[in-house]
Amino acid sequence: MTGGAGKLWGIGLGPGDPELVTVKAARVIGEAEVIAFHSARHGRSISRSIAAPYMRPGQLEEHLVYPVTTETTDHPGGYQGAIDEFYEQAAQRLAAHLAAGRSVALLAAGDPLFYSSYMHMHRRLADRFEAEIIPGITSVSAASAALGTPLVEGEQVLTVLPGTMPTEELTRRLRDTDAAAIMKLGRTYPNVRRALADSGRLDGAYYVERASTGRQRVGTAADVDADDVPYFAIMIVPGPEPTTPLPFGSTPEASGHSPDNDVTRLGEVVVVGLGPGDRAWTTPEVERELARATDIVGYTTYVNRVPLRPGQRRHASDNRVESERAAMALDLARRGARVAVVSSGDPGVFAMAAAVLEESADPQWAGVPVRVLPGMTAANAVASRVGAPLGHDYAVISLSDRLKPWDIVAQRLSAVAAADMAIAVYNPASGQRTWQVGAMRELLLEHRKPDTPVVLGRDVGGPGESVRVVTLDELDPTEVDMRTLLIIGASTTSIVDTAEGLRVFTSRRYRA
Repeated sequence: MTGGAGKLWGIGLGPGDPELVTVKAARVIGEAEVIAFHSARHGRSISRSIAAPYMRPGQLEEHLVYPVTTETTDHPGGYQGAIDEFYEQAAQRLAAHLAAGRSVALLAAGDPLFYSSYMHMHRRLADRFEAEIIPGITSVSAASAALGTPLVEGEQVLTVLPGTMPTEELTRRLRDTDAAAIMKLGRTYPNVRRALADSGRLDGAYYVERASTGRQRVGTAADVDADDVPYFAIMIVPGPEPTTPLPFGSTPEASGHSPDNDVTRLGEVVVVGLGPGDRAWTTPEVERELARATDIVGYTTYVNRVPLRPGQRRHASDNRVESERAAMALDLARRGARVAVVSSGDPGVFAMAAAVLEESADPQWAGVPVRVLPGMTAANAVASRVGAPLGHDYAVISLSDRLKPWDIVAQRLSAVAAADMAIAVYNPASGQRTWQVGAMRELLLEHRKPDTPVVLGRDVGGPGESVRVVTLDELDPTEVDMRTLLIIGASTTSIVDTAEGLRVFTSRRYRA
């Protein structure tokens, strides 16, 4: 620090309302000898207008005018060269005041270290002069307050994104987060809207313009005119589903919303796959839907895999009441609930998707939206533990004869075995069904060699995981239960003994 030098203050002014300036920021603005602020070439500074009520007569002012914002420039270093040169010159101007012993309050809308120009001065001056930062309320907080709905809750993750990012990257990050705030809109809005649509987040995204000011405007992302979006606007994608009316207008019609698409009235059923066991195998898309749901419906074992969330209702039931469970979910949605019906693995593989869609075909559920989100299958999870036994054509068969007669199961097993495809066998046994595995083995041995590889995967991804490789002839039905999945190899399936253990793969080539 230089002896006798002045102090640099980074003043966070908040999002625009002068009453949201902190007490400390207001005091320092009034006491500072120099007030510095940025603006574009039009000369109007939002920061100075926010700070004006707290300034006093006679203060020196340093108006730092950007030579370029998004316009073209003839600077030899291009846009970046012009901006870097401007920051160096601006820092020199402030350094002259500081060296003369004057205190400098550099104004920053929002927070000084949150997408602010202050940080460029801080990097250039804080190693030579005393500097202190007064934090401010960010536009993200102001926009969330304008919506009057939680931005994140529980263990949800908020991602703050600049709208200037490439559309593909914005899309990826929107898919992978619970909640998002997108800054720097303006001319970037068409790309932001495309990313919201491509990531499936458009319907849950809300637009807030000039939050906290007298010109504040709130709307849905889908309804915004791209030609009318200023730079000082922000897109908010809340993590939890809004449960209170959003301030789009005094009536749904006044806001451009009809009762049919009002988020506070419309329910929905989303059938999701949790994946097999390990929470890491639950996709981010499914995690978001689970967090947004007002109600969780499913078999007790699967409902217990979903993290508890405050206010979320859980409806667990026995594994043998699929139709009743589907009807409950549809009835909840018809009454305005956002329902997540949970299945292990993928919901479309011997799970709840078919049951919900079949029930939803009943005219009484007309108009209730139903979506299905995929999950990793148990077959793929077991296969990955030993290599690639499903690397070529394969069939998926359930041995359960609860919903179809055994004659059909046997017919399909024989047909697939004769077609020389690998087979993923679900529901091979239960407490009441103990003979089907032996019967299956005898059927398959009519078409497969005794040394055909068989993978037994039990509770894969769970605490009791066990994976073994045996031959078809060695397969012991007493070692198989409801939590076991079997993979039966084909004639092109091989076992390789490696340093990491046995590896099984089904070749994609047939020898001539």
